[in-house]
Amino acid sequence: MKNLFYLVIFCFSFVATAQNNDALTKHYQAYYKQMKSQGDVQGIINAMTHLNILKPSEARKDTLAYIYLNEGKFTQALNTIGIEQKSTDSDIALEVKAVALKSLGDLKQSLPFYSALYTKSKNASVAYEIAENYLNLNNLTEAKKYVDLGLKTVNDNQGKTFYETQQPYAVSLKAALYYLDAIVLLNKNKETNVNAAILILDKALAIEPQFNMALIAKNALTTQQKQPKN
Repeated sequence: MKNLFYLVIFCFSFVATAQNNDALTKHYQAYYKQMKSQGDVQGIINAMTHLNILKPSEARKDTLAYIYLNEGKFTQALNTIGIEQKSTDSDIALEVKAVALKSLGDLKQSLPFYSALYTKSKNASVAYEIAENYLNLNNLTEAKKYVDLGLKTVNDNQGKTFYETQQPYAVSLKAALYYLDAIVLLNKNKETNVNAAILILDKALAIEPQFNMALIAKNALTTQQKQPKN
């Protein structure tokens, strides 16, 4: 009889908890919609965090991490979904891990996620990111490989944003890939590849005449050419 009494109490408690969770879920769903309509990003983050605690969901977790990523909160994005590579990773999860790790300076660890994204999409923008990573890691063979892959598949409507000036600016992704190609070639041999690198930079500037990074690189190489050799 005593056992039956405890079972009834347990069942009642379980139902009450479930009803309370349902009420809270509805509250935070409404709160999420309101924060979204107001454009309140922190409110959206708070709502999704509570919803994920009440009713855990990989899709919701990925979305929350993506919001953190877009807000420049790279550590929080990674803390939300982790940094291990899983076969079940969605495209959003792969992108978050790749971009956040690269932004935090962990180029080697970001590469597997970029590679997985490229295998799925064959996207020239992803190829650019991989090539840039390999260039910064001084793996020029792999950098050149992904520059070439990017140039084969790039579309005219794809762009790349640069941030070295006070005001960020966007250029054609094809021009950005040519710029990267020139830098990779130059790094292979800074003495003998200057002329060839300038020719590739001219390809980038033919597409984007005001491409600041390409202009800086070309001017530096042209100045180097004019200096007398000892």
